[in-house]
Amino acid sequence: MTSTSRVTLAAVAAHAGVSIATASRALRGRGEMRADTRARVARSATELGYSAGGEARGRPRRGTALQIDLVLDHFHSSYSEEIVAGARTAAADLGYDLTLTAERDEPADDWPERIRSRGSAGVILGLIVPTREQVLAMERAGIPLVVVDPPAESVSPLPSVRTTDRAGGEAAARHLVERGARRFIVIDGSPPFRFGRARVEGFTRALADLAPDAACIHTSAAWSARDARIACGTALDEHDDGGPVGVFACSDEMAVGAYGAAHDTGRRIPDDMLVVGFDDVRGARWVQPPLTTIRQPIREMAAAAVRILARASAGAEVADETVVLPTELVERGSTRRGSPATVFAVHPSPAPEQ
Repeated sequence: MTSTSRVTLAAVAAHAGVSIATASRALRGRGEMRADTRARVARSATELGYSAGGEARGRPRRGTALQIDLVLDHFHSSYSEEIVAGARTAAADLGYDLTLTAERDEPADDWPERIRSRGSAGVILGLIVPTREQVLAMERAGIPLVVVDPPAESVSPLPSVRTTDRAGGEAAARHLVERGARRFIVIDGSPPFRFGRARVEGFTRALADLAPDAACIHTSAAWSARDARIACGTALDEHDDGGPVGVFACSDEMAVGAYGAAHDTGRRIPDDMLVVGFDDVRGARWVQPPLTTIRQPIREMAAAAVRILARASAGAEVADETVVLPTELVERGSTRRGSPATVFAVHPSPAPEQ
């Protein structure tokens, strides 16, 4: 190199055979790390003539703020409220502040630059898959990322926190069969995200084992109550009479749409139609009758993501670590009239989650 300003942190990391995040922590003297690793990074920096002052894309100020950024594309849903609540509590317990950062709906979104300028200790991405360029921007700044409930698999290896979506779908099928459903409707989300596909696959596979001759209509809606109401109503028109209809919706919001379809077609819940949702957001308790649903531990998932970032900030290698938390079936009035809410544990499916 002819100029020290051209030597990047990425070059030092490659020379030392470590990740950019590890090189950053080693040169800043932060976190627990093997002494020989720290020394190897220091030797590489010296040999290459690296100067922290010449790395324009690194952290803009000395050290790391005791701050974690939570990036979501919106903050006005029950789901996002649960993520915020779980992350905020865990961050406070570990001595971090939580900053809410919106992903802007534009190709040149600058959330990595905004976060880099704050010198955050780490970033939680909720229901977002970062681009390769965004991942590289955070790596250059030495800021770790973790993804909660990714809608698809990242092109770059990242730590993630998710739930047993397939097992939740299986539990929904078992429950509807046990409660007497003889015909079925599955309301999938569109676009078909990773977790939606796994929920539907779990449901349909379990139903094929438990009730192989049962009629099942698979429809989809744009992850909204309005679209689900229309889709479910159309599917109900296709079913002939022959016993109660069991409806499985891949989100609680779409399950509320199924309630609307029941009203539109003159059906009563749970006498004529049994409904199971997915998520267990607060609104599931408020509809009448209260919604039976598959609870995914959203707050606990966010808290697990915070703990991963705290470990990464302390020098631990988290790489592509995956944390999978179990779902639970919460039974309420939409599948059994007048019964108190009870919780049944749903264990992970033997097949790997997708």
